[in-house]
Amino acid sequence: MISTLRRGLLVLLAAMPLLAVAAPSPKEVIQNTTTQLLSDLQANKEQYKANPSAFYDALNANLGPVVDADGISRSIMTVKYSRSASPAQMQRFQENFKRSLMQFYGNALLEYNNQGITVGAAKLDGDDRASVDMSVKGTNGAVYPVSYTLTKLDGEWKVRNVIVNGINIGKLFRDQFADAMQRNGNDLDKTIDNWAGEVAKAKETTEHAAEKQAQ
Repeated sequence: MISTLRRGLLVLLAAMPLLAVAAPSPKEVIQNTTTQLLSDLQANKEQYKANPSAFYDALNANLGPVVDADGISRSIMTVKYSRSASPAQMQRFQENFKRSLMQFYGNALLEYNNQGITVGAAKLDGDDRASVDMSVKGTNGAVYPVSYTLTKLDGEWKVRNVIVNGINIGKLFRDQFADAMQRNGNDLDKTIDNWAGEVAKAKETTEHAAEKQAQ
């Protein structure tokens, strides 16, 4: 009986690597998150239209776990400004950045009616960087290319940047942050607190580019 148990234990231990659930691949991260987000949106769209706060909370719950918010925030600030920012300032900027991004870009999702989204294969760049392309069909029939850059952190793939219709969103925000710091006399707190306005400008830039392509 004891030898049988031992053999069973040895077999189980040997099989453990095969039973382990692998972390999602870069494509799976984008595909699964998109599917989950659209499924939730389809089920609760009318509620979200009536209660924007609930919608933003749902967006954060879906997107938060797969986004490298700290890496994105530091990239936007650049070393020039992030090295002088306190942990409290960095945390506040992350929260303002996420909230304003959900508010200004999330509304576009409420108008999405399953026109069509296609997720392409992942392109690996070494062991800890990858990109995943996506095409989104708009209500006007035009197809808009989206490309996600992901980085591996603690064994999990996180979104670090996105290029929408040829516009590098990370670079766009980075340029706007530097411009806002100049306009605000290098007042970091003022720039952080007014960041929603900068995201609104970025939204106008991306929408204008999309309109030009559709013409």
